[in-house]
Amino acid sequence: MKKFMIVAFCLLLTVGAVSAQQRFIAIGTGGTAGTYYPLGGAMAEIWNRNIARMNATAQSTGASAANINLLRDGKVDVVIIQNDVGFYALNGVELFKDRPFKDLRGMACLYNETVQLVALESSGIKTVYDLKGKKVSVGAAGSGVEANARQILEAAGLSYADIRVQYLSFAESASNLKDGNIDAAFTTGGFPIAAIQDLAISKKTVLVPVDKELLKKLMDKWSFYAPTIIPAKTYSGIDVDVPSVAVKSMLAVSTKIDANLVYEMLKTMFENGPRLVAAHAQGANIKLATALEGMSLPLHPGAEKFYKEIK
Repeated sequence: MKKFMIVAFCLLLTVGAVSAQQRFIAIGTGGTAGTYYPLGGAMAEIWNRNIARMNATAQSTGASAANINLLRDGKVDVVIIQNDVGFYALNGVELFKDRPFKDLRGMACLYNETVQLVALESSGIKTVYDLKGKKVSVGAAGSGVEANARQILEAAGLSYADIRVQYLSFAESASNLKDGNIDAAFTTGGFPIAAIQDLAISKKTVLVPVDKELLKKLMDKWSFYAPTIIPAKTYSGIDVDVPSVAVKSMLAVSTKIDANLVYEMLKTMFENGPRLVAAHAQGANIKLATALEGMSLPLHPGAEKFYKEIK
């Protein structure tokens, strides 16, 4: 009996030691109808398969700004955010005025995050200026999308006082457009966005362009913006190229995470590109060659080591 108890005790110690070695990583993504969530799920799968004792999971969240707050509070370990929102957080401006997050660090830039302003064709909205007096979703309150919406409206000489503001997620925006409860919605993400794809199939929609004049005003004030084109046929029924603006999506962590683990996560992610492509079309744009383009944060030491080794 005594021998049995000793063996059982040893087994418990062994199980406890193995459990203690597990690396639990929570990934803050975005809404399930956006781009972050499927890509975060693919990253979790890659890391679980290729990093010893890894237990990574993707969590649906309110995206960029919410992710940074979750990271600050220690509720997630890796986040997908917009590079402009990362800059705001690091420096305590805009969405994070007087609340800087000095421990925020960059891992990699991923792909262009394009502002996609979608409207019902029946609304008559053809330009940003036409939003005046309309019911417009500007994204979830305090989100990166909302910052983009506010800045674009400002460049057009408009403010929230000029529109009927609605704070809605991608999925909520699409649902309310379908039901005719709103006229237009700002979204920011890698195209195609699933919520807009679904909407465009059932309703006649338009993508509202960001013209050259607006683009210049935006870029004069905010260096993160870059011109881009949403190609024709990205969404059903929209058969022309639409000029717009983009920021960058990126992976970020805090200074608290282990440098070797960050190194391993970057290495295995870039070695398993096809899994990212399978998760979302934007996965094809997550490339090592462009991983530092648009980097708005100091690199984490683990990321510094990774990029130095591959040069």
